[in-house]
Amino acid sequence: MITSLLEGPDGLLEFITTGSGLPATVFAHGMAGSIQTTRPFGSGVRGSRTFMHFRGHGASAAPETPWTYAALGGELRAVADHVRATQALGVSMGAGALCALLAHTPLRFQRLAFVMPAVLDRPRTDEALDRLVQMARRADDRDVEALAALLLAGEHVSVRTQPAVQLWCRRQAGALVGTPVSRALRALATAVPFTDRAVLAAVTVPALVIAQEQDPAHPVWVAEQLAAALPDAHLEVLAPGGLMWRHRAVMRDLIGGFLSSTPHDVTVSTVEGARSG
Repeated sequence: MITSLLEGPDGLLEFITTGSGLPATVFAHGMAGSIQTTRPFGSGVRGSRTFMHFRGHGASAAPETPWTYAALGGELRAVADHVRATQALGVSMGAGALCALLAHTPLRFQRLAFVMPAVLDRPRTDEALDRLVQMARRADDRDVEALAALLLAGEHVSVRTQPAVQLWCRRQAGALVGTPVSRALRALATAVPFTDRAVLAAVTVPALVIAQEQDPAHPVWVAEQLAAALPDAHLEVLAPGGLMWRHRAVMRDLIGGFLSSTPHDVTVSTVEGARSG
């Protein structure tokens, strides 16, 4: 995989573009995610697909400036503007970065997808965020086994015994220990993209919001609030089990169908095991 580097607001940003033509979609990964873990979300999307690394991830710079959603939104904007993206998809932390970007330029993109949004305009104080702080400690201690166990605990109980899931958690832990991502785990645990979700009323382009049941790190109520705040949003809530472990084909169809459509012919259909809103 050959990546490129772009001068961002606070240092170099790593990205890769696959495919060509329009639509041009930029994909923003989640906390402790990567280009590689985000690429499956674009498997069914036509046109060009650009996957990026936020600060402290991959080969992107790790500036000393604060980790905020505003800073991440600026990095997302830099990559999107560089590749002339017409669409954007954000996963978890990436969804928060996308929200921060939209708060300032609500019509920057023609189409939007938010996957597993974790927070909007009110800081969370639940146990799922306590786990982020624990992960930061284990990453700083370079304790791969303990970090892998925390990552595995974040997966649904129905898939924790699967060898592929366990292997993924161990590989992720190995890639994270001793990296600046621990700063993000601490700083973003109580951060928000904006202080009033009403700013999203100006985001009038079509949007797709995807969540899953029984996911403490990404509560369904956050996705419901996001979908309600966006004027033209469709909400899909999938059954528990991991979006890319249990629902990979469904996700391909949902995201691919939505982001590969023109503004006038999109239809997001309900799938088995999903709850539409």
